[in-house]
Amino acid sequence: MLSTMAKKGRRARGTQAAQENKEPLFSRPLIWMGSSKDDISEMPKPVKVSFGYRLRRIQEGRATTDTKAMPQFGPGVFELRESFDTNAYRVAYVVKLKSAVYVLHAFMKKSKSGIGLPKSDAALIASRLKRAIELEKENNDEEN
Repeated sequence: MLSTMAKKGRRARGTQAAQENKEPLFSRPLIWMGSSKDDISEMPKPVKVSFGYRLRRIQEGRATTDTKAMPQFGPGVFELRESFDTNAYRVAYVVKLKSAVYVLHAFMKKSKSGIGLPKSDAALIASRLKRAIELEKENNDEEN
């Protein structure tokens, strides 16, 4: 027979597990900018699964692993990173906008300059971020 302490411990662990698995408090939609959804679709299946899982957690306001801030684009812009079969894959997204999580760019990194972001990818992220901000403003104007 279990002691009172053991029963309380089991009950506490069960409560904690239930809290971790309960529905999220909120979930924002994903908005795919440009060809980002098609670009993820062309990635290897393990990479797609990993990015999909982590983007879902981000939508729900939950923590995710291997996220890196992209300060060159301002606050709230982040990058998910994944390695597979000696290749590096990236997804850039923005969470600072209130109505949705905007996926700005998905690509296989082919930088010849080391760890830096290739200029063409940086320019694409910047232009899609600008468009995401415009969409956010339009949505806010329609609601008011």
